[in-house]
Amino acid sequence: MSKTFESVCIIGLGYIGLPTAAVLASRGVKVIGVDINQQTVDIINQGQIHIVEPELKALVHEVVHKGCLLATTRPVAADAFLIAVPTPFKDNHEPDLSYVEAAARSIAPVLKKGDLLILESTSPVGSTEQIAHWLAAERPDLTFPQQAGTAADINLAYCPERVLPGKVIHELVENDRVIGGMTTNCAHRAVALYQIFVKGECLITNVRTAEMCKLTENSSRDVNIAFANELSLICDELNINVWELIRLANHHPRVNILQPGPGVGGHCIAVDPWFIVHKSPATARLIRTAREVNDHKPHYVIDKVREAASRYTHPKIACFGLSFKANIDDLRESPSVEIVQHLRQLKLGEILVIEPHVTGLPATLMGEGVQLMETEEALKQADIVLFLVNHQLFNTINPDSLLGKTVIDTCRILESLVQAVAL
Repeated sequence: MSKTFESVCIIGLGYIGLPTAAVLASRGVKVIGVDINQQTVDIINQGQIHIVEPELKALVHEVVHKGCLLATTRPVAADAFLIAVPTPFKDNHEPDLSYVEAAARSIAPVLKKGDLLILESTSPVGSTEQIAHWLAAERPDLTFPQQAGTAADINLAYCPERVLPGKVIHELVENDRVIGGMTTNCAHRAVALYQIFVKGECLITNVRTAEMCKLTENSSRDVNIAFANELSLICDELNINVWELIRLANHHPRVNILQPGPGVGGHCIAVDPWFIVHKSPATARLIRTAREVNDHKPHYVIDKVREAASRYTHPKIACFGLSFKANIDDLRESPSVEIVQHLRQLKLGEILVIEPHVTGLPATLMGEGVQLMETEEALKQADIVLFLVNHQLFNTINPDSLLGKTVIDTCRILESLVQAVAL
């Protein structure tokens, strides 16, 4: 069984798959990146990128032109396969593994004895074992860990990504990785692959613990954000400045309250806790409540805008920020997008969107009543200013341009602007 990795096939060339492919290719490994979107494949093969991530563009350009990274729409034979595709949930919060299943079945025809397959997509507990069963059904000529243990022809492991958008290239290399194998041999083979580019520690465990570890990390963040968001609602009722309250409380040596916002977004924190709730619905009470608190926050913000709009006749509402967090272009599960969608449906007035990290509105916001606009022009026209994302670029706004307008600040921009002027 091969112990080296001369070639790696990565399924999914999004926010995780493409950076991983580029970093691995930069270490001299031949990488084949697979994506079902032909446009994405064409862009990458030109040495360009279709997402915004610091350092990624230069790295992709380098490895593509060196011939170390090639994008295609179908998997090809390789020594190892990484699956990095979306894992959303359905309307009832049931996990949707259709992308993972499609990826696994697309790999099956090119699998050969000695190959390693790693699932990186954030997934419910038991997903890697499910992949093994799908593959066993597709390839009865090969053996898998559930059949042959350490003697299996194909090794399977789970290794969740744990990177921060905006710092992905750095954190892919520097962060520790949790690696769970269906057998100890599977885990050690996966470690050998990641040690090609990971400087952090590779921590070995079983596959189910690794899957649960990723969900636990994001659920922990979700619970803490929910506490901050609930505090913001209480402070609103009691006429207390929540930002000052949190700043003072955090002077306690053992208190570290996070900052509230308009909700929680992204492909991880807004989704992953539901995977735990789905598996243990009667037991995961705190995790469920945190999700409900954070899912409710956008509706609270919408009610605030509705109240403000009632004081105007067809007002212009400037919504600052669409991405799910500051200084990136990622709109996945963004509460800001949800808020703007609802405001449009309510027809409270004309919606002016300011999002400096995108060149066009997402399809869900295209059409009458919403337009993408530059900061200065939006501030000239706006009656209501709604701050949704604390982009660094918004911190240069002149506070005088907000005079006479109704300002609803969900992310502490206004206070930062005032403090900057005071200094």
